[in-house]
Amino acid sequence: MKKLLILLAVFLFSNAVFAQDFWANDLRTLFLNNNAIIYVINIRTFGAQDTNKNGIIDENEESGNFINGIKRLDELQALGVNTIHVLPIMKTGKVKALGTAGSLYAIDSFNELNPQLKSNRSTMSLEDQAIKFINEAHKRKIRVMIDLPSCGAYDLYMKHPELFIKDSLQNPVIPSDWTDVRLFDAGDEVSVNPEVYNLYKDFVDYVIMLGADGIRADAASSKPAKFWKDLISYSRAKDPQFLWLAESSDSWHDAINPQAVFTPYDKLLQAGFDGFYGSYFNMKDWRTAAELINHVKFTNSLKNAFSDTKSVIGSFSTHDELSPVLINGLPYSEMILWLNSTLPVNAYYVDGFTTGDNYIYLWANKKARKTYTDDDMYFVHRGKIDIFNFSRQPGGKNEEFKREFSMANGFRDYVAPILANGKFTPLKTNNTSVFAYAMSYNNTAILVFGNMNFRTYSESVIKVPGYKNEFLTIPIKTGSSPISDKGKFTVKLEPGEIQVLLVNDFEVK
Repeated sequence: MKKLLILLAVFLFSNAVFAQDFWANDLRTLFLNNNAIIYVINIRTFGAQDTNKNGIIDENEESGNFINGIKRLDELQALGVNTIHVLPIMKTGKVKALGTAGSLYAIDSFNELNPQLKSNRSTMSLEDQAIKFINEAHKRKIRVMIDLPSCGAYDLYMKHPELFIKDSLQNPVIPSDWTDVRLFDAGDEVSVNPEVYNLYKDFVDYVIMLGADGIRADAASSKPAKFWKDLISYSRAKDPQFLWLAESSDSWHDAINPQAVFTPYDKLLQAGFDGFYGSYFNMKDWRTAAELINHVKFTNSLKNAFSDTKSVIGSFSTHDELSPVLINGLPYSEMILWLNSTLPVNAYYVDGFTTGDNYIYLWANKKARKTYTDDDMYFVHRGKIDIFNFSRQPGGKNEEFKREFSMANGFRDYVAPILANGKFTPLKTNNTSVFAYAMSYNNTAILVFGNMNFRTYSESVIKVPGYKNEFLTIPIKTGSSPISDKGKFTVKLEPGEIQVLLVNDFEVK
């Protein structure tokens, strides 16, 4: 009997060790259930050590890399983040570059990591450092989605001009105003270019080998649907849970260049993408509550509009958008946070959002002291996270908002079944600036009221059918308390204020 107990103990211990080391990708399921809390990071800045606090990483300081980035994973886990979207990690070009380190999206290789991301404090190879970073994320139950750039650096064009579209003068085509990259010739719906396809296939093989759980495809609309369908099918044969997120929107209708392909979002979803961006980033321009509510209704309707389930990210603020605090101050960040935590979307945030970074760099667009490319200027996009230089770790000074971020994610985790399975119900208001909606499931409801006017107070009466005062109602996020009476709430909301209530034993029919 004693020997049996010892063997049982050894078996259980071995299983525990194995379970700790083994990672089973579940990102696609998590995403399709609207339960991903995604945090966007740039490895080059994520763990950067700016010891003299001048905002730039000098030669005697340590830029962000795979090893020092591991230290911040505990922070993300504590904040409730369960997925990271890692901006491009492949080797960057140095010719016709933007910024002193080169844009993350101007890549020179699809199967060679960016040597800038290697820590000199470790004896491991660069590849092993990347694998370790991903493994450490997995140990904290954080999934990893890698960014797949849409174009190639000029350096790559010089080595393989046959991969790129040419104009009438046989010059490579510049997409949009992205002067540091050139447009690939991916073919069309009849005939995909096998050489470009094989580059992307190499990328899929490489990031799966690293241990990644999914891909975010940059400017996905710039390639034909057949290109993506074949590539996604290829990846799913390797890992059925491998997630594909398209950078595409229902409000985008034009190609990035007249000579480029344009594949709309719905064709990308049909090709196999699991989700897309929607148009939530347009909220900064919306003036009425109806614009928000109608867009939620639209993106929610897509969940089951295809042969397989689809979802969307709460793309209110992305690395291509101005910092929310520059648009409408802290109230805008709070509204984004709680919309992401109560709507049938996957939450999505950029590194620095948690503490209110405005991404204003004092050295921006000035002559550089030193450069590693042919650009001697510190090129940046004002108010957006830096992807062009060796710069400081993103972050502001608002620790109180960081605590609210953690609380909101904790609440989101608590109501995960509602966000995965619940019914979204718009609620009637008598003020065009005030939005109101309910998410209901399994005899529980989330009520959300918000003021789209960021300049003045807004008062409104909100109808909540079937609601009674005796229901147990827990205020999750409120300023002034809403007053309820006979199925109606009377609210007076501060500029940009959002309120969240949790009601037990109640569903909005």
